[in-house]
Amino acid sequence: MALQTILVLFFIFDALSLARDVTDQLGRKVAVPANPQRIVSLAPNITEIIFALGQGNRLAGVSLFSDYPDEASDIPRVGSYVCPDLEKIISLRPDLCIAIKDGNPKETAMRLNSMNIPVYAVDPRNLHSVMESILEIGDILSVEQKAKDLVHEMNARIQRVQSAVAQTSHRPGVFCQIGASPIVSVGADTLINELIVIAGGKNLSEGHVSYPRFNREQVLALAPDIIIITSMERGTVFENIREEWNLWPDMPAVKNKSIFLIDSDLFDRAGPRMVDGLELLLEIIHPECFEKVQ
Repeated sequence: MALQTILVLFFIFDALSLARDVTDQLGRKVAVPANPQRIVSLAPNITEIIFALGQGNRLAGVSLFSDYPDEASDIPRVGSYVCPDLEKIISLRPDLCIAIKDGNPKETAMRLNSMNIPVYAVDPRNLHSVMESILEIGDILSVEQKAKDLVHEMNARIQRVQSAVAQTSHRPGVFCQIGASPIVSVGADTLINELIVIAGGKNLSEGHVSYPRFNREQVLALAPDIIIITSMERGTVFENIREEWNLWPDMPAVKNKSIFLIDSDLFDRAGPRMVDGLELLLEIIHPECFEKVQ
């Protein structure tokens, strides 16, 4: 056995000797090191949570699109969250990997576990479970108070938005476009839908399908008051989508000059910045209410 492999295994077993059993959000018992120092984040939102807790120095590796905050760009990449690089992860000698249920392959977690590299998984599907994930990760990293303070701040901001929206009965119709071709929107069980509703809008594509597809005629028939474009295809594609909608001057969103291009990371990364996304939606949907939360 190569010396490097022996050292890696020694490091892992030494860390596990001080481990404690915790239950992750998938109901799995995981032996988590008492004080993990070399963490691999397997999704961008996990990276953002760890940095928000002031623990970015513990990250030994991050997933490919972990680009916030700027410091994350200097950390070694371990592949995308849907296709992690197992060999790269192992080479970084992690004492803990933190994963998400949707996206990270189950097989990768099983392989890492078989090599005594613990994988703790979270499953944030709404604002409540995002905050639960923050608290759990804070507990694992022994920064419980920092996590509680962060969640308290998030809750306070959410409540201010809810209080402001409660003062109006008007619910503008919102169509959120996350895909260019075909046109893809968001259903009722998505994070973006929750943000639209809390911000006082009516999601015109709500329904049982998480990411329904539409043709242009169907969208025009919905007559949205507001169109929000959050496609990951940014740059000129963003502008092209807006210009295509502007060809339909009778649509309320065009009449009202209410087509907005938004950074998708504020809506589809289940982390602390979702509250930034919520406040941005409030400014778009109810600008008269936004002034009250500042």
